[in-house]
Amino acid sequence: MNAAQGTVGSDPVILATAGYDHTVRFWQAHSGICTRTVQHQDSVSFLPPPAAPGRPRGRARPMLRTDLNGARSRTGAGCTRAGRTAWPASGTSGGHGGSPGRGAAPAALSAPPRLPPRSRNLQCQRIFQVNAPINCVCLHPNQAELIVGDQSGAIHIWDLKTDHNEQLIPEPEVSVNSVHIDPDASYMAAVNSSGNCYVWNLTGGIGEEVTQLIPKTKIPAHNRYALQCKFSPDSTLLATCSADQTCKIWRTSNFSLMTELSIKSNNPGETSRGWMWDCAFSGDSQYIVTASSDNLARLWCVETGEIKREYSGHQKAVVCLAFNDSVLG
Repeated sequence: MNAAQGTVGSDPVILATAGYDHTVRFWQAHSGICTRTVQHQDSVSFLPPPAAPGRPRGRARPMLRTDLNGARSRTGAGCTRAGRTAWPASGTSGGHGGSPGRGAAPAALSAPPRLPPRSRNLQCQRIFQVNAPINCVCLHPNQAELIVGDQSGAIHIWDLKTDHNEQLIPEPEVSVNSVHIDPDASYMAAVNSSGNCYVWNLTGGIGEEVTQLIPKTKIPAHNRYALQCKFSPDSTLLATCSADQTCKIWRTSNFSLMTELSIKSNNPGETSRGWMWDCAFSGDSQYIVTASSDNLARLWCVETGEIKREYSGHQKAVVCLAFNDSVLG
């Protein structure tokens, strides 16, 4: 992406943000001009606010529902091979004050997420049920496996072809808030409420071969909740967002820190500007857009950490975004 590209009415770049002000805003990425605002009253944001302490988010049993082929399939998860834990369990929440998943963890869903089919038939045909609220879902590039993260600290690998699933538990009872697989299907990353980022090497996943996950590294990425993780389109970078007001960018060659993007104020008298909720790379992996609690989305240069553009218009926290400029890459 070139930060100066795009023209009104013909800009192929898609940048959309949504926040707690019940609006979705569409922007010209190159200019910062909001071109359209859509109200979404009574809908659920991508990462809902934490529940009040001691109060449950909902009593619905979490499950995933899919309709893949238009044909009825058996219900349930099929064969479960659990307990393939990648790292020694710490069983702690990293000193965050409150147990993740019990009023402290962000991004829980209190109703079943669904994958609607590409047809008018919206009947659910397949269900994957877990015993904790589901926070995040990622589709493997092979289009045949779903990665599901939940509030109990479990990561479920669901094979859509066979209905089998496996389970990873990096840290028991520490909420998994985001999972992502890079476009090359070489790595899978997950971040949790301890602020840790776990990375696995991926092998297999081609044809009938099941994807195998091999522990790669554990990164103590943040000192507060980690909320989001995203690989860059060229698979060379990994970004993590956190409640510590930063988005950190890591090199996948050795998972060392490359750049720290911060919205922390340099004014000692200014209160916190809030959390970094979400992020998305540009198609050329040279820029990244972030969404944060200070009502702003920002376009950053990945290499220098310089803010290239601010997108101002939301009246409350911006908690999620969608960005696609691949046509310019």
